[in-house]
Amino acid sequence: MKNLNHFFNERGVTLIELLIVLVLSGLVVAGVYRLFIAQSKAYTVQDQVVEVQQGVRSAMEIILRDLRMAGFDSDSLTSNISIANPIIPGDHSVTVNYEYDDTHRHEITYSLLNGNLTRQLTIFPDVGPSSSTTENILENVEALNFTFGVDTSDPADGAMDGDWRTAAAVTGGNLKVVAVRAVLTAKPDQTNPDVKEWVSPRTLTTAVTLRNQCF
Repeated sequence: MKNLNHFFNERGVTLIELLIVLVLSGLVVAGVYRLFIAQSKAYTVQDQVVEVQQGVRSAMEIILRDLRMAGFDSDSLTSNISIANPIIPGDHSVTVNYEYDDTHRHEITYSLLNGNLTRQLTIFPDVGPSSSTTENILENVEALNFTFGVDTSDPADGAMDGDWRTAAAVTGGNLKVVAVRAVLTAKPDQTNPDVKEWVSPRTLTTAVTLRNQCF
């Protein structure tokens, strides 16, 4: 009988104790939720950083690929293609010309249009009309700049002399361009406010020697 009375006399959980438990549980859940949100934002930001870096690198590789071809001429006896202007300098654009095969000349212009890096390809056949297409290589581009290395001392050796020059300095001096330095700056998609606030634009600078111009 004594044990039975002891069982009925045991106290349960009071309302205050229950409220304390609920408050503590809420704090733990809130902390976990805030940690999840912070990790999610960090993942989104890092993903955008990688994406913009990869985009800038890929776009630069495309530009360099065409720059390396500037002035290419197969010198085939069956070719009627001649390259009068291997490269046309611009401070924020550049145009290259090269022979694609014995019957076609490719003229490619890279420029910045409405925040997009564009590649305009114009094909000139030795017979018939030309055709042109334009494609966007990279979006959210902030800046596209070119400077040029020239050979002034001995045009026959194809070596760059002096500092990098602007397009006006090259064109005005009628100098032979043997190298190009490209600077490309792009930013991630600005629709996400966290990315817009935390991720700064990424810049890639690369220089390339125009091998066909150095001969």
